[in-house]
Amino acid sequence: MSHDAFSMPFGATLIDGGGVAFALWAPGAERVVLEHAALEQFSEHPMQRDAQGWHRLDLLTARAGDRYRYRLPDGLVVPDPASRFNPGDVHGASQVIDPTAYQWQDGHWRGRPWHEAVVYELHVGTFTPEGTFAAAARRLPYLAELGVTAVELMPLAHFPGQRGWGYDGVLLFAPHPCYGTPDELRALVDAAHRLGLMVLVDVVYNHFGPDGNYLHAYCPPFFNPAHQTPWGAAINYDGEQARTVRDFMIGNALYWVREFHADGLRMDAIHAIRDDSPRHIVHEICAALRDGPGRTRQVHVVLENDANQARWLRRDDAGTALCAQAQWNDDLHHAAHVLLTGQTDGYYCDFADRPLHGFGQALAQGFIYQGQASAFRDGDPRGEPCDGLPLQAFVSFLQTHDQVGNRALGERLHMLADPPLVRAALACVLLSPHVPMLFMGEEFAASSPFQYFCDFGPALAQQVADGRRAEFGRFAAFASEAARAAIPDPNAPASFTASQLTWAELEREPHRQWHADVRSLLQLRQRTLFALLRHGSQRGEATVDGDTLRLCWPLGAQGQAGRLSLLAHFGTGSVGDVAPVPGRVLFSLGPEPQPGGPWTLTRGAVVLSFDGPDHG
Repeated sequence: MSHDAFSMPFGATLIDGGGVAFALWAPGAERVVLEHAALEQFSEHPMQRDAQGWHRLDLLTARAGDRYRYRLPDGLVVPDPASRFNPGDVHGASQVIDPTAYQWQDGHWRGRPWHEAVVYELHVGTFTPEGTFAAAARRLPYLAELGVTAVELMPLAHFPGQRGWGYDGVLLFAPHPCYGTPDELRALVDAAHRLGLMVLVDVVYNHFGPDGNYLHAYCPPFFNPAHQTPWGAAINYDGEQARTVRDFMIGNALYWVREFHADGLRMDAIHAIRDDSPRHIVHEICAALRDGPGRTRQVHVVLENDANQARWLRRDDAGTALCAQAQWNDDLHHAAHVLLTGQTDGYYCDFADRPLHGFGQALAQGFIYQGQASAFRDGDPRGEPCDGLPLQAFVSFLQTHDQVGNRALGERLHMLADPPLVRAALACVLLSPHVPMLFMGEEFAASSPFQYFCDFGPALAQQVADGRRAEFGRFAAFASEAARAAIPDPNAPASFTASQLTWAELEREPHRQWHADVRSLLQLRQRTLFALLRHGSQRGEATVDGDTLRLCWPLGAQGQAGRLSLLAHFGTGSVGDVAPVPGRVLFSLGPEPQPGGPWTLTRGAVVLSFDGPDHG
């Protein structure tokens, strides 16, 4: 079997010489019948059960492209939980896939070092009018020319219905057919690699979606009722028979990297994973990737972790990540959002005090909350000290699918704040030693919102719509029934179509200029900062004088490779008598600073300089 196929102990696997081996872990079922169809008619084939609850059958007449499903003793018919493709829906038959049929063209590809990452988060369904893998692939040259080096795909695993964010996936190995076939996803990754772009896949290992998850019916050990979560009993990572569950999830991580040549994963909400094992599942997944495909190419894991646990990001003496490469830096976003909008509702209340100081601290150090009490969490401490972490351990941003889409109306930041200050904050992020991330359309100030959308059945759809409106009823802006009624219905097709990017905006102002500004910043990052950041960046210093932020980041050990300095002014007007930043000016947003003597900074001005040896 080709190295592109991941050998899984579960699912449907092609047999060398012909036929398919089917395996289903169903310890809750005494017998399982495989229903197989090469054409339209399904035939029945009893499977053999072993003492561990595995049901197996080698069917020598089966071929790639055939459909199959499993029938339980009570007559319930279910798809394969390890289905590589379900061309109908999450309740329908699975399809046998040959993962070696695609002819890859990326044999030269070995990935990119993490300090060169410029991440672009996109939702395949709304990135283009077509909403497919093939259409997204045609847009990749635009991203490469913009200066992006890593495309992060929101979850692809098959979720119920024809539209959704992807975080309600239930068939974790099956790319959703609304986006295209598995081979069309492979072609997207192949095209990205030809352009020098990494591809990260967003995965969800903390819960399954509420519709289409049949594991409870035949595999109770997949869940551990000792841990209760907002989604019910937690996935069983630490209880009896957890080994098989852990192998299933580790297999999924390896699957995306091996069979689809992904360059890494973004792991959703690991703070919601319940695992009291001596070795946490996140550690085991990272080790499997590092010791497997990571031996021959660069593989990166990015975490979402609201708990700010620096332990996941530690490096060894050589600077190699012991677990994950980086984490989304929500602290930086929250401080910037308060700074730019003045909004302090919800979790923003933790960042209401001196937001410019918080923004500066996040840029200088990474986390803001490193063990301090959180008012939003009723005084409970949050976070761990991040001393010793390189700044590339933080993926920083002003917008994400979460921070835009979880707003009631899905407004983007430039719709809520003064554009010159948004530009200044974005320049600070894109020129920092952090790994910067853009959310699709942010680079041209897209006018389209990004709303929460899904496609559930009628009963669940109404619950979701009612629950979302009730949730926002806690906010002053939605206190009235009329205001809540104006919140878009997540299940309405209009919520999905409103969220699609309008690419024609690139030809109009102010979108054209906004795009040009971002492109200029990213070209500077590639042309100059990549060479500087390969030395590594250490914890910096931030000072605030009124509305002016000053940052200094040492590069290399004890700053031996030089220092980056940044000035940014977020006041309502100009400020004079500002001490210049040391060294050579690399970038200036606003009036060009004059050599010698103090500077005057206009509103939204940003200046970046480098003081040190030439690394060109």
